[in-house]
Amino acid sequence: MLISPVMLNTCNEPKTDHATLANVEAAQRAGAEDNGEIVCAHQGSNDFARLCTVEREQGAGGLILTVRHPDGAFHRLLVTKDGRGVIAADGAEKAVVTILDKDSIEVALGGDRYRLPATVQARPKPKS
Repeated sequence: MLISPVMLNTCNEPKTDHATLANVEAAQRAGAEDNGEIVCAHQGSNDFARLCTVEREQGAGGLILTVRHPDGAFHRLLVTKDGRGVIAADGAEKAVVTILDKDSIEVALGGDRYRLPATVQARPKPKS
């Protein structure tokens, strides 16, 4: 008898194996991130999808991320070393960074939003 890793059939009633499904989805997300694909929402849309790609390039000022949309639009972000995450590498618009969780940030720039993997560290408490 062959059992699907996602569906278990007991008493002719399909049951979803949520733990296995979560592991498969996590592996797919990790694979997409390894391929340079990220979740984004274009021009003020609230619909996020894994449609954008990220190119990494070491520049004179540090690591530059070029985030590209399927229609050819793009933004360049400079990874900072001062705890801000990223800033706009060029242009007059300011990148607004929001921490989503300990592993990701959302960057809003020019009506577009990007969800990027990041290592978010707690800030030290100020000395009194």
